[in-house]
Amino acid sequence: MSQARGPVKSAERALAVIDLVAERGSATFAEVSAALEMPRSSAHGLLGTLVDAGWLELSERRYRLGLHVWQLGQQYDGHRLLLEAAKPQMDRLVQVTGETVQLARLDGIENVYIGISLSPNPMRMASTVGMRLHAHATGIGKALLSVLDEADARARLESVVLPQLTPRTVTDVPEIMRIVARARQLGFATDDEEFVAGCRCVAVPLTTVAETGIAAAMSITMPKSRTAEGWQHALYEPLREAARLIRGQMGLHGSLSP
Repeated sequence: MSQARGPVKSAERALAVIDLVAERGSATFAEVSAALEMPRSSAHGLLGTLVDAGWLELSERRYRLGLHVWQLGQQYDGHRLLLEAAKPQMDRLVQVTGETVQLARLDGIENVYIGISLSPNPMRMASTVGMRLHAHATGIGKALLSVLDEADARARLESVVLPQLTPRTVTDVPEIMRIVARARQLGFATDDEEFVAGCRCVAVPLTTVAETGIAAAMSITMPKSRTAEGWQHALYEPLREAARLIRGQMGLHGSLSP
């Protein structure tokens, strides 16, 4: 009879190092050792192993992600079908609205951007594929939380300290749950200067874990200066239609929005 195994400490440390370097872009030996509270002897051996295996590269005394990370990333296609179906509709939304359209999936309590169609306007939200943002403070994050089981969403929110990013950011979990429930009822979620001052967003859920293995959502993001009264509902309609077309392209029937 097999026994349940706990985490392997050396593997956890290796993954923590890779995550740290990815988050910072680069790090020195001293920065890695201090940030992860690792003895210098252990850090030296682990970093050397990761460099030899191609997970990290060492240049000018700074560690960066290695070629092996990129090679593995090219093989990942967990959301390939979603991207293929969504990109034409995202580009069309940019033409219709003039604003940036983003596609994200949920990872823990963060939304990870997997596709972006940029606004042609010089003043726009600065975002990149791979960026991770706090779900509680973004419209797309709240749309993602809205497709989760209520107990699951609450557990995720309660598992971390939710940062106050602007004066309008909601960090009280019961209040966030009420906002998410309202978004589930309306079919869309918003961000009204909760993540970045002067920035607004409307988002709709796109897929659920039960349907495709991932929770995904799509949003339109723009500066507050380019919004008018009723901006939420004005942008919701084209978003909902685009979501319907994307789901149909993927063979998913029905809509997640009322």
